[in-house]
Amino acid sequence: MLGLETLSGPLQAVGTVGVVLAEALALYVGYGALSHLAQSTILTTVRGD
Repeated sequence: MLGLETLSGPLQAVGTVGVVLAEALALYVGYGALSHLAQSTILTTVRGD
């Protein structure tokens, strides 16, 4: 899919690790933003502001 299969063994491993780290970072940031938004909405609803 990303062309990693055309690389040699060690480069393929490094590429795979890089892709996994980038995906983990994107999920961390995305879930952090979603959590912040949900927390703000819930607190506003509970407090009645």
